[in-house]
Amino acid sequence: MANWILGLTGGIGAGKTTVSDYLSQKGICVVDADVVAREVVEPGSQGLEAIVAHFGKHILTEEGMLDRQALRAIIFADEDEKNWLNSLLHPMIRTQLLAQLAHADSDYVILSAPLLFENTLDKYCDKTLLVDVPVEVQIARTCARDNAHQQQVEQIIAAQMSRADKRAKADFILDNNQPLEAMQAQLTALHKSFLQLAEANHA
Repeated sequence: MANWILGLTGGIGAGKTTVSDYLSQKGICVVDADVVAREVVEPGSQGLEAIVAHFGKHILTEEGMLDRQALRAIIFADEDEKNWLNSLLHPMIRTQLLAQLAHADSDYVILSAPLLFENTLDKYCDKTLLVDVPVEVQIARTCARDNAHQQQVEQIIAAQMSRADKRAKADFILDNNQPLEAMQAQLTALHKSFLQLAEANHA
């Protein structure tokens, strides 16, 4: 793959989207695993048909869309069901991600994925950037944003790689528990570094 790829990750509520949006405004292509994950279960997709065949039609909303909250409740309560779903969707998502990365045409390209390390997507990346905040900040932000119960958010965080392990794996860490201006200044400096790394890679 010719493109220089930055893997972008962060736990739920860390502010990964804020970072990818900011870099997107700088003209950088963003390939988002969350977006692709939604695309592979859209109405009429093979992914959604397989999920309905396995779980039943009650997993759909009245509009025929996947009821994500209902599905999330099932897979967080049952490890076998979670493994079944992952084995169905992960290959589909990976194929789409790699195709989109190959076609991106900016100075470098971002692969944004909450489970970048867990799903070994970092092997496709030249460098990785972790958007990092304390766990209590993740919980507070996610509860406020998603109107979610604290217990459910804690379950999601517990299912992800620990903050310490992510920090150990990441090449760059962006502290997103600081004023927006300070975070953006740090991110702008990182962006310049990524441009230089990408240029050196093409030289």
